[in-house]
Amino acid sequence: MNRTTQSLIAAVAALAAVTGFAVANAPDDSGDDGAKAAARLPVERTSLLCPVPSSSDLAETSYTAFTPKGEESGKAGKAELLPATRELTDAPKGGDNKEAKKAAKPFLTPKTPGKPVTGEESGGGSPALLGTADGKLAPGWTVQQTTKYSVGSGRGLQGANCTAPDTDFWFPGASSAKDRSDYVHLTNPDDSAAVVDIELYGKDGALKTEVGEAIQVQPHSSVPVLLSTLSPKEQTNLTMHVTARSGRVAAAVQSSDDKLGGDWLPASADPASRVVLPGIPKDATSVRLVAFAPGADDADLKVQLASPNGSISPAGHANLHVKSGMTSAVDLGDVTKGEAGSLILTPTEEAAPVVAALRVTRGKGADQETAFIPATNAIGTRATVADNRAKGSTLSLVAPGKTGKVRVTASEGSEGGSSTSKTYTVKGGTTLGVKAPVPSGLKGTYALTVEPVSGAAVHASRMLEDPADGVPMFTIQTLPDDRGTVSVPQAEQDLKVLQK
Repeated sequence: MNRTTQSLIAAVAALAAVTGFAVANAPDDSGDDGAKAAARLPVERTSLLCPVPSSSDLAETSYTAFTPKGEESGKAGKAELLPATRELTDAPKGGDNKEAKKAAKPFLTPKTPGKPVTGEESGGGSPALLGTADGKLAPGWTVQQTTKYSVGSGRGLQGANCTAPDTDFWFPGASSAKDRSDYVHLTNPDDSAAVVDIELYGKDGALKTEVGEAIQVQPHSSVPVLLSTLSPKEQTNLTMHVTARSGRVAAAVQSSDDKLGGDWLPASADPASRVVLPGIPKDATSVRLVAFAPGADDADLKVQLASPNGSISPAGHANLHVKSGMTSAVDLGDVTKGEAGSLILTPTEEAAPVVAALRVTRGKGADQETAFIPATNAIGTRATVADNRAKGSTLSLVAPGKTGKVRVTASEGSEGGSSTSKTYTVKGGTTLGVKAPVPSGLKGTYALTVEPVSGAAVHASRMLEDPADGVPMFTIQTLPDDRGTVSVPQAEQDLKVLQK
């Protein structure tokens, strides 16, 4: 093999490592023409970022880190959760490795796939956290932070899946109304500064803002930005677009309401013509749908509620017209009528991409609490959610097309208990709401993984409840693919393409 060939194959491997945080040997070419499809291999390194949980002295935050068991469990690996704002001391010029950089003490250090590790923080001094995992601990590496506020604005249960850094995020469902305090947290995991732009879109289109341009996020730091400071005009329903013009960040919106509690608003799935929002609680007292069409064309959508018995059109809201570049919102009331449900949006005519999210309210009067459900992708190869407890975890499974079958595995507990699995069949066009399976002899918290068994695609979410003082405190996390595997093209096949 000549030097040029070696360089090209190395470039392909490097590209796979950068885009998928994976380093893997290309599979052998046993065919006579070398034309093989890309292989899906376990990732060998991955990273996640957790936003600053709270500034309140009354907040109690728990962290749960977990890697599912898999084929790569025999390989060595390391995982740790560190302060993203850690201070590093560089070795002096001419120094050796003994005086190299010193990192802050890890907050969590999982050791074994299949066993969750937990930690707790009190008050408002917790920093943003950076989680990294490699080897056997990388595939499906998942971290959740859950914060409970007993009083004050945003009181309730606020949960967030820590997310991978990226360059582009959509947040339909944000707000700059006077009764809301929505902060977007921008966290930079890298050694160089990131430059971020924030665009806001209301019911009449883009809002003028110069403050949201070229926001500097220094290395290993987190910047909270209050949305109401970006534009003088109050907007009850906003869509926010976060883009990194240089570097990369993790972005998440923390929403607090003076009367309705609060939660984290995760980013919507990438714009698509068909959208699934899984897991509206059966006792939801109010549901608001917020949608945005980022393309050049308007979107005409058919709105359907996938209930346990089939798909129906909500009364008075069978269709939704979303103008290009404008945020549309519709209040669906208690749309689930006492049954678990999910919302499915499909084009009525020509397809146009949209992003969407739901704001869900439970409770009545002074005892109301809210959570958000963004549009989410199907579970893919496997989906994982951490921080489940003996009571209060409800799983919602929806098959927007044809029937699908999935296997749900409850891991062993963080302090003891044996793993267990159960298989569920989700009929096409329906939502199946079930109490999550619990490990036998559970002590501590546990994780859930969902894997397809057969049939069509299934989308999922998990609701975690922890009521207090008459308030139905809850949070909802969606379950897209946990990025445990990555598509790695065969080097020699890509080489042939490059040489043509």
